[in-house]
Amino acid sequence: MELKVINDKGQAAASLVASDELFGREYNEDLVHQVVTAYMANARSGNSKQKSRCEIQKSTKKPFAQKGTGRARAGMASSPLWRGGGKIFPNTGEENYSQKVNRKMYRAGLAAILSKLVSDNRLTVVESLTVDSPKTKQFVEKMKSLGLGEGRILVITDNLDENLYLSSRNLPNVLVLEAYQADPISLVRFPSVVVTRNAVAKMEEMFA
Repeated sequence: MELKVINDKGQAAASLVASDELFGREYNEDLVHQVVTAYMANARSGNSKQKSRCEIQKSTKKPFAQKGTGRARAGMASSPLWRGGGKIFPNTGEENYSQKVNRKMYRAGLAAILSKLVSDNRLTVVESLTVDSPKTKQFVEKMKSLGLGEGRILVITDNLDENLYLSSRNLPNVLVLEAYQADPISLVRFPSVVVTRNAVAKMEEMFA
């Protein structure tokens, strides 16, 4: 399939013949959901630690008499039924939340997301993207010249130079990545995605 390419001034340039397997795939919502969920789960760390009743530092003395008080019987204050007591099935802090996704499924999910971006006109391909100096103002002007407003923007380049990184890092709604760093979360989260011509070629090598 052909992708429209513009230069850094927003003017139309020569079109790019891209892989149908990566940019022309039918959208599969279930597959995308599975890939995105697994990616988020694999980034999760099991650092939630709770105490069981044997780890609670409370007296083991019986709080009150077994009978005659009118209250429910209780053996010790560390009971899970009491406030401040231990948990019945506590988190140990060693839980593994990772989910397995086959490489073929992961690539197909990324291809489905990229194809959806193309069909929704949310993917912009540029010849190249550079700034002369590490100035945020220059980067903002560059984005405006590409026809992108003040919304959230994901920029994917083939080679991230220092000026481009420094000029964009102060913008909370902009994320600049190299082609190999493209992930399903970022592609789904940002409404507008800008990709350089060389980055398209690299993504085809990795995911097509």
